[in-house]
Amino acid sequence: MDLFFSDSLPVSRSEKEKRLNQKARAIWMTGLSGSGKSTLGLGLEKELSTRGFLVQLLDGDLVRTGINNNLSFSVQDRQENIRRIAEVSKLFIHCGIITIDCFISPTNEIRTLARDIIGKDDFIEVYMNASLESCELRDAKGLYAKARRGEIRDFTGIGSPFDPPEHPDLELNNSELTIEKTIEKALHFILPKIQISER
Repeated sequence: MDLFFSDSLPVSRSEKEKRLNQKARAIWMTGLSGSGKSTLGLGLEKELSTRGFLVQLLDGDLVRTGINNNLSFSVQDRQENIRRIAEVSKLFIHCGIITIDCFISPTNEIRTLARDIIGKDDFIEVYMNASLESCELRDAKGLYAKARRGEIRDFTGIGSPFDPPEHPDLELNNSELTIEKTIEKALHFILPKIQISER
């Protein structure tokens, strides 16, 4: 029996969202290295998954060992890094899946590129606003120390600038809040934007 229909259409995003009972969005976390993006991202992924949402976490370590392992940290390659991540997030969104994107994405230009690719209605910008001093204090990987010694060139916050978002959808500072309170505040903001019905 031939199951192919020449006039068949692909399953729409809205149909996929309905099946998953969620609205797909990209939760884009920006901030300095050590500001708590990945910590919050992991916490959010766990909490949302517990509530029945289908979520995919993307962060620098994950993509730079895979899809972006051929990119350096030059200005051009950082832009290409974010472009690819935004395109991957867009694909997930069209499958009805929520993405949590944890990337420094240091300039307004780079974040605008991501927003334009994903679509402004699907892009939730979360700014992890932590001071450079606090990020250096909890620098578990020793990256800031290496940058200070000149071992890492163009490191954001030391040899390369970071442009704070002008109008983030949500601004958090885990220097002032515990991680539990940070997750709670993020959930309170995000849940109404991804829920289709009461869970």
